[in-house]
Amino acid sequence: MLPKILPAIDWLRRYRPPDLKGDLSAGTIVAIMLVPQGMAYAMLAGLPPIMGLYASTLPVITYALFGSSRQLSVGPVAMVSLLVFTGLSTLAQPGSERYVSLVLVLTFLIGFLQLVMGILRLGFFIHFFSHGVISGFTSAAALIILFAQLGPFLGIKLSPHHSIFPLLRELSTRLGEIHPQTVFIGILSIGVQLFLKWKFRLHSAPLWVAIGGAVAVSALRLDEGGVKIVGQVPAGLPHFFFPSFHLDDVLLLVPYALPILFVGFMESISVAKKLAIRERDKVDSNQELRALGLANIVSSLFSGYPVTGGFSRTAVNYDTGARTGLASLVTGVIILMVLMFLTSLFYYLPLTILASIVIVAVLGLINFQDAFHLFRLKRVDGWTWVLTFSLALILGGGKGILVGMVFSLAVFIWRSAHPHVAELGYLEKEKVFRNIKRYPEAKTSPETLMVRVDASLYFANMGFVEDWLQQKLLEKPQTRWVLLDLSGVNDMDAVAIDTFEDMMDRYKERGIGFLFANVKGPVRDLLLRAGWDKKYGPPVWGHDT
Repeated sequence: MLPKILPAIDWLRRYRPPDLKGDLSAGTIVAIMLVPQGMAYAMLAGLPPIMGLYASTLPVITYALFGSSRQLSVGPVAMVSLLVFTGLSTLAQPGSERYVSLVLVLTFLIGFLQLVMGILRLGFFIHFFSHGVISGFTSAAALIILFAQLGPFLGIKLSPHHSIFPLLRELSTRLGEIHPQTVFIGILSIGVQLFLKWKFRLHSAPLWVAIGGAVAVSALRLDEGGVKIVGQVPAGLPHFFFPSFHLDDVLLLVPYALPILFVGFMESISVAKKLAIRERDKVDSNQELRALGLANIVSSLFSGYPVTGGFSRTAVNYDTGARTGLASLVTGVIILMVLMFLTSLFYYLPLTILASIVIVAVLGLINFQDAFHLFRLKRVDGWTWVLTFSLALILGGGKGILVGMVFSLAVFIWRSAHPHVAELGYLEKEKVFRNIKRYPEAKTSPETLMVRVDASLYFANMGFVEDWLQQKLLEKPQTRWVLLDLSGVNDMDAVAIDTFEDMMDRYKERGIGFLFANVKGPVRDLLLRAGWDKKYGPPVWGHDT
């Protein structure tokens, strides 16, 4: 029981010494990568850079102890940072005391909701949101994040915006304020990062760029010439601080917490499951909710902000040798040491370099090819991608993904309410019954309507099945028997059984009888409990399967 609650017990008990080298290497490399990333993402969220480092310490260690994935790298991520900014910047000035206070309450609220959902075993909800929603939002969010970095990248102080169009409109009126030295450093930083990653697959490229930029600014005193820098970063470990809760604030933040919870969990569970399949391991979505919930609660209590598993860092963690949660423990401890002894090194770090780190990180998330792929396979999934992508750009990431989720659920409900129903005919050569639309040569009888239903039957779709049968019987007035093949029906509810009874009673008066074939055992049990053997004499379903 205890290993299920605290999965770290399991991997610690079975720890193999050969894994130590890979875990130490991966943990160190991810820490090197996460230091500048965490600061950059905190600024993207409208927070002081130090909060990104706080969110990269104890929350990371908490997840390593409670998470079911052995390679997932948890911490600040770009999309969640953007959602924090786009949501809370409408409530308070980014960076202000009120804003930071709301972020801490939001982080605790997200963690609490995740923990409760994990305890109630609600992890299955992730399956209700289509790939089109996730992919469309990811591409839109990446673009919004990229454009949101134009201010620090160009050396311009831009107002907070929740979509790219107002931002571009403001930027077009302030092009004369662009700081050439800042732009040069930013472009050089992007170029160096891309070169190091392409030529040497150097995952620590952001750190080397940050160090080089800080040294150059310090040596050449570029900050005196207008290049904006991070400035003083507080040293020391994060202190325990319980956020001050007010009911009004909690109610105000719930609509902003839900998109962050959904997006963060979807990003985390998708990459965790992908690696679990590769490693022939298992990831428990409910345990993941509990682990992320505890990580976010800890983040809130120690001055951090919302965390989740990240695509790029997890890939680096895995590629550089991580085999257990020890890698994440190493990452958290190293960043704690950075906070204790090395924060003074960040003083001259240019903001444009932090912006360039975010830009390079999100470039790979823009995927228009996915939209064409979805259109080619299923048009409605393609339109789901387009709708989510467009509304996220126009209305902002949070509203965009909520509309996309609602649309995705509406499509799911519509599909459930319109099951595939086929009229069958007999193929003499193969001696099988097939859909006459796909096999026009299949023979039918004018007195018998053979039908196959390919879905479980319940209150939401029985109306469609009834209307379909009624239309077919109007088209075939000579019909005397309706034979329903239920090989594709796994379950029925009371409404479905009552509807069939009503149809059989009504059509009996017109001389039309009903027979059921290939009834599965669980459905047969339901029909027996409904008393069909007594109501209709000998079973009308023949042998069950």
